[in-house]
Amino acid sequence: MPKITQLAARAVNASKTYGSGETTVHALNELSVDLLSGEFTAIMGPSGSGKSTLMHCLAGLDTLSSGTVYIGETDVSQLSERALTLLRRDRVGFVFQAFNLVPTLSAKENISLPQKLGASALEPEWLERVIDAVGLRDRLGHRPNELSGGQQQRVAVARALAGQPEIIFADEPTGNLDSTTGNEILQFMRQAVDDLEQTIVMVTHDPSAAAFADRVVFLADGKIVQELRDPSANQIFDTMKNLGD
Repeated sequence: MPKITQLAARAVNASKTYGSGETTVHALNELSVDLLSGEFTAIMGPSGSGKSTLMHCLAGLDTLSSGTVYIGETDVSQLSERALTLLRRDRVGFVFQAFNLVPTLSAKENISLPQKLGASALEPEWLERVIDAVGLRDRLGHRPNELSGGQQQRVAVARALAGQPEIIFADEPTGNLDSTTGNEILQFMRQAVDDLEQTIVMVTHDPSAAAFADRVVFLADGKIVQELRDPSANQIFDTMKNLGD
């Protein structure tokens, strides 16, 4: 099946500055990038390169100083706060390093929560596919404190997938997990792209994690300095070493 070539998100001349005068920090410096639907993209770079800032601005969690970001054809910078909230709820999925589950809800209730808070209904068949894909069917009634870290992150990934968002942003999703459990989560995210036709953008510092992606975008000083497609962990490691991380 040919890859979908439409854009899930993009940044155009995106700049983000903090402070003023001599203390000005350029977190993003007129950066432009296209993120294709149906792809798994990793964003990497040394500490302070702007990778988390880029993701937060693309996802509508932070605002640019200048430039534009789009989700699909929607100019995120032109949205009211309410419209932005609806976009994040209905069209974007999130997975964070801290699992951000509601402790009083079961795994299934956590997975279903975004749709219950909104107007859109979960598609039962899709929900069943997601639950089977993350391997949680026998843990659906358990609360987060009854689940391992890896199981909690599976719930978080399933929650991001449940609403069939246009794009999922993952910020160091395996940062709190051991390597074996982290690889299981990454394999599932890879499967979500390949089998469930999702779009994932992941910030990571880990070359082994980034090697699960179709494409790795490297940032330094708020700009894209290199890209790799279908890379190995060794290629990613060598590139990062040359960037000084």
